[in-house]
Amino acid sequence: MSIIGMIIAVLFFIAGIAGAVLPVLPGAPLIWLGMLLYGLIAGFHNLSWTFFLGQGLAVALIFFVDYFAGAWGVRRYGGSKEAVWGSVIGALLGLILMGPFGLIFGPFLGAVAGELYLKNTLEKAFRVGVGTLIGFFGGLVLKLAIEIVMIVWFFMAVF
Repeated sequence: MSIIGMIIAVLFFIAGIAGAVLPVLPGAPLIWLGMLLYGLIAGFHNLSWTFFLGQGLAVALIFFVDYFAGAWGVRRYGGSKEAVWGSVIGALLGLILMGPFGLIFGPFLGAVAGELYLKNTLEKAFRVGVGTLIGFFGGLVLKLAIEIVMIVWFFMAVF
């Protein structure tokens, strides 16, 4: 085991976990990169190609959760197809116009706008917007859980 490699990996893990909460940092890719850097430094001792493939699939799962959790929240709270599209467009515009906070408020505003476009009541539009937030925070919890499993798997493989 390489001490320097382990220190670098742990620093990437910390940044990756922070990236699950702070949308500016690409959380899961940082965790995977920390594992790869450790492997390069330590000569890939105990880290096979199947390990990295499995970790890559976990990263892909995190991206899937990240993009579809808000849409699930919209649909779960009675939102329309327009509200789903509004939440997706809101996320993109929110990120551009409001920075990291736009990833939280953009989908909410987009889902509300999608429902109001269909001439639904403000109450229903707001409920669907709240569903987007619930989906976002539920997705955040799921992303953190997957990232923790990735890190635990790494330590189990190394030790």
